[in-house]
Amino acid sequence: MGFVYKAGLLASAIFVATSGSAFADKLTLVTGPQGGSWYPLGGAMKNLIEKQIPGTTVNVGPGAGIANVKAIEAGKADIGFANSVSTVDAINGKDPFEKKYANVCNVATLYPQYFQVVTTADSGIKTPADLKGKALTTQKKGNTGEQITQHLLEAYGMSYKDLPKVNQGSYTDSVNQLKDGNAAWFTLGSTAPASSVMDLAASRDVRIVPINDDGLAKMQKINPGYKRIVVKAGTYPKQDADVPTVGYATHVIARCDLDAKVVEGVLASMLGGMDDLAAIAKAMKTTDVKEMARDIGVPFHKGAAAFYKAKGAL
Repeated sequence: MGFVYKAGLLASAIFVATSGSAFADKLTLVTGPQGGSWYPLGGAMKNLIEKQIPGTTVNVGPGAGIANVKAIEAGKADIGFANSVSTVDAINGKDPFEKKYANVCNVATLYPQYFQVVTTADSGIKTPADLKGKALTTQKKGNTGEQITQHLLEAYGMSYKDLPKVNQGSYTDSVNQLKDGNAAWFTLGSTAPASSVMDLAASRDVRIVPINDDGLAKMQKINPGYKRIVVKAGTYPKQDADVPTVGYATHVIARCDLDAKVVEGVLASMLGGMDDLAAIAKAMKTTDVKEMARDIGVPFHKGAAAFYKAKGAL
């Protein structure tokens, strides 16, 4: 009975008008850069919806934490992945957002993200203070990991001007630059272990640079959404100790003006296909409806609020 209900709910949801037309058979889902966890996760969500609703198309595109929030606000996307710290900045109108965003709502909290400062074991970089004068490789503007990198440098009294080179591209680009010696450190926000870091670790001994309590406190003054999280020993090859770093949450966002039944349908699809999603993002193995309904400081979409109340999670 439960599965039939979810499928029926999604069927009715997808064909509700989302942009002024009588019916909508398309949704635009923005994800993340290739090499990260969001892009394949978006593909899994697409498959869940399209298998249940023949004829429905979910257009999946690459994106980034900050860029996705901007796309949702501008109405260029319907749903997408985002990072809690960036979304909170958006609704409060803080840098890098130019105003307070009013059309971005929370749909579901999925799993914790780890900001990881990665270097090779022979780089001589052991603390963030050692980053000065060392070439960086990170993501392009619009990625949360790139914004957090600037916050890290600011917390330690530095900026990009204190680095000889700043390369900005994909995770794959960053891994290749460390392998080739064209960069000394690499930053990203992802699950742990991150596939790109595992790729690097296959040919180089890697070190995850710790961010201690003092560094975290300084970063929390920049954005209070940063939380303590620990990369457990054994996460990466030859990592024999826990490494403290900065954490935040990956969540799903939607246009606040997207029809409530569409959002309820997307949530029903996700909850019914959690095993498929967890096969892509292992961090979602313990994600349940109560975790999805966790408050992260971003207002819930009315459809999400209705869904969670019906499930007893709110």
